[in-house]
This record gives sequence, C-alpha cells and structure tokens, in this order.
Amino acid sequence: MTVSARRGHERVVIVGAGFAGYHAARTLARLAGHAVEVILINPTDHFLYLPLLPEVTAGILEPRRVAVPLVGTCPSVRPLLGTVEAVDIAAHQLTYLAPNGAYQSLGYDRLVLAVGSVNKLLPIPGIAEYAYGFRSMAEAVYLRDALLRDIELAEATDDPAERTARCTFVVVGAGYTGTEVAANGQLLTNEAARRCPGLAGQPIRWLLVDIAARPLPELDQRLSKTAHKVLSRRGMEIRPHTTVVEASHEGVRLSGGEFVPTRTLIWCVGVRPDPLIEALGLPTIKGRLVVDAYLNVPGHPEIWACGDAAAVPDLTRPGQITAMTAQHAQRQGITAAHNIAATYGHGRRRSYEHQDLGFVVDLGGVQAAAQVLGLPLSGIPAKVVTRGYHLAAVPSNRLRICSDWTLDALLSRQLVQLGMVPASAVRLAATAEVRAPPPQAPHTA
Repeated sequence: MTVSARRGHERVVIVGAGFAGYHAARTLARLAGHAVEVILINPTDHFLYLPLLPEVTAGILEPRRVAVPLVGTCPSVRPLLGTVEAVDIAAHQLTYLAPNGAYQSLGYDRLVLAVGSVNKLLPIPGIAEYAYGFRSMAEAVYLRDALLRDIELAEATDDPAERTARCTFVVVGAGYTGTEVAANGQLLTNEAARRCPGLAGQPIRWLLVDIAARPLPELDQRLSKTAHKVLSRRGMEIRPHTTVVEASHEGVRLSGGEFVPTRTLIWCVGVRPDPLIEALGLPTIKGRLVVDAYLNVPGHPEIWACGDAAAVPDLTRPGQITAMTAQHAQRQGITAAHNIAATYGHGRRRSYEHQDLGFVVDLGGVQAAAQVLGLPLSGIPAKVVTRGYHLAAVPSNRLRICSDWTLDALLSRQLVQLGMVPASAVRLAATAEVRAPPPQAPHTA
C-alpha cells in the first residue's frame, strides 16, 4: 500500500515525534506549511514528555498529563501512525508498519530522521529477562504497579527472606533518569509501607548503583553532592564504582561480589540510537548518524537528522558531538525545520550551536537540584525552578499538570495497582529488541 501526496505540494516526512521530531514538525509547519505537506510518522498519536515520567511512576501525575496529543498541538501537520522499518534512500521512500499489522510505503521529497533512542542492553546474564527499562509510558505505569505489588506481597508473606527481597529495590544507572526514578520510587514505597501494618519495622531498602564515581556524573559536582546528600539522608544506598554482573529471579549480584535479594531491578544505564539508523548503511559515530553543523546528512541534501539519532557536531567543543539530551533534541529539531524551510525560500539556514542554560533534577517531595545560569540551587528553591521549567517546556496539559501537583500536595495518594501493562511488554528483552527486516514493499510513484 502507498500513501499519496497532497496535490501540488512537496512532501517533508519527519520520522519520530520525540523532542526533536515534534518540534521540527511544529516549526516547519509554521514556517513553510503552505508550501509543503508535513507528515509526522510515529508509533503513537502523542509526543511523550519524558522528564515527567518519574512522577507518573510515583503516582503524582496521571499518565495522560505527559502525553501531548499530536492532533491539535501540531497545526497543519499530518500525523501518521506507524513504525518505520526501512528507508530506500535511492528511491526516496520508506516502509512502515501500520497499527493494523500491514506494511505500507511512503514517498518523500525531504526526510527528517528523529527516531530517538532505545534502552541500551548490555551482555550481562539475566538483564534482558529480569530488568525493567524506563523509556515509555508503559514502563512507567508498569513500574508503579510493580513497586506497589511488591510492598503488598511483602506484607502478605510469612517468609522473612521473601519479605526482605520484596522490600529491596535496585536501580542501575545514576544519571538523570536513574536518580529521579530512585528518588521518586523510594518515596512511593515508603508511603505504601506505612499503610501496611504488617510491615511495621520492616526496612525498605533502595540501592542506586553506577560504575561512575558519583551520582549525576554528567553534571556539576555541586549538583551531584546535593543529590547524594538528599538521597543518603533518606536511607538510600548509593554505590559508586559498582555495577550488576548477573541478574536472576532471586536477585542481583554486584561487581564487588555481594548478592542482593530483590524482585525489582530497574535498568537506567543509558540508551542507544534506534536500530533504524544502523540499517541505513550511512556513516555513523557511536551508532548515531553523521550530520554536518546544519543537521544535513553529507552527500544527501534531502535528508536531515537530529536528536539522539544524530551525531551533531558540538561547535562549543570542537571535535566532539552533542550529548543525547532533551534540550539538544528540541533545539536541533527547531534548527532542522529552519534549514528545511530555507530550501524552499523561507529564511536562511543556520548552524546548530547551543549553550546550556542550566540543569534541573527532581529528587521527589520538596527536594530538587538545579543549576541556572551557573547558580546552583537545592531544596524548595530548586523544586520551584524545576517545576517552572517543566511547565514552560511541556507544549500542553499545563493546567492539568498543575492540578495534579496541587492535589498531591493537599491529599494523600491513591496507592492502587492498575494492572494494565503485562510484564512481558516491558522487560528489556522486549523494549531493546532489534528490528526485523520488513518484506518488500511497493514503490511510490
């Protein structure tokens, strides 16, 4: 099957509605929407605001709050549900898998690859089978159920060893995601345990392990110290220079030889570019597609790439590429849109150069760590800045998010399992799998 072009218009296809693709589509439609047809192809009908996912797991935010609908927030953009499986660069055509299970083809005049990244799966025995990732709505919702279920099962059992294992939680990776997940998850399980009389006096143990020397190793040491102080005060065990060497149903073995009985292993080690990039057969750096400072693929003036999928030169640090962060992805998407619009006579193209204005890390409760214009903040001031930043950055749902925050501050949380996501859907073995080659699809005229 094929998708026909809008008569009289060239077509720009944007693959992926993450930070890069979503903002590229919105910006391009505003700059040149009357001259081109902009198609945004994505497996879901929304842009997922990933930085607030830990609050979904903690039960602070209702899941839909972090799902920004494509329809209504991307005027003049044509959303298309599907997962791109292959790109025929010579034919200017891609093949995607539609929700009904059928393969379809789609032609393009300009192509933006913003497919993002997937969970990084390391060859450690048992990780694929027993660890949970944290990159999707399904993973966030399932993890909340898993944390509550372990606390409830711990109260129900008479076996002290089983109770201890179910009250022990291990997070691997102390970067942004791992630190925020551990901080918010610990507060959730502590609250759940307080409501279980049978767990009176039972320690709720959380371990945050990382091969690096400190949590948040990519940030300023002052922010790292703030996070370490806050989490340690809550009783979290922070294990630097440590990783998991084996995982099983019974628990995990750490690199120092210690075996930790647990039923919940959360894998936040990092991400890797979507496998689609490697399948293109174009030059890559660390799995990311090589582009120039204008986000254009060398030798292919019709193809741009941005976000985690692209190895964008960092003009502020010659010889290096930009980090895989939401800040970079969003601004690269906007830059790519301006450069594509320039090819149609709207404005001039621009190189991508970005200076970080700051960082924010939510540590749960009233705690956070932030650095704004070089000024380090902690505690309530950092929390205010963190939430203010997210409200400014999220494209919609602001009033609903504020409502959830207000209700969480005034009322006790509803600690119930939803039971909507099966474990098989969120194991690393499922979320980090490599794409299978699609069958031959017909060419678009």
